[in-house]
Amino acid sequence: MSANDHAPTQLPVITAKGDLDADTLPSLDAELRAAVTTASGVILDISDVTFGDSGFINLLLRTHQDTELRVVGLGPPLDRLFRIVGVDTILHIFPTVTHAQGARQ
Repeated sequence: MSANDHAPTQLPVITAKGDLDADTLPSLDAELRAAVTTASGVILDISDVTFGDSGFINLLLRTHQDTELRVVGLGPPLDRLFRIVGVDTILHIFPTVTHAQGARQ
């Protein structure tokens, strides 16, 4: 066995920005679905998201059920929403993309 046999697989990174609601979620959903067709999981960077509604939470939970979803960059105002809804205890949340890439699957 070579050292590369144990090298972590790099997951695709999708960056979401702005408000995530009924108008913007279909394109994010399509990006996530496309990413997981060729990878064992996906990293979603939400550090530039300013708003997320219940549809966004549902999208995260669906994606989490379908694949290895790693969420990066949780901060205000979404951190409060995640705590209130309880998804902060369900989702795999990391401070940075580097941390998410380095985590074991």
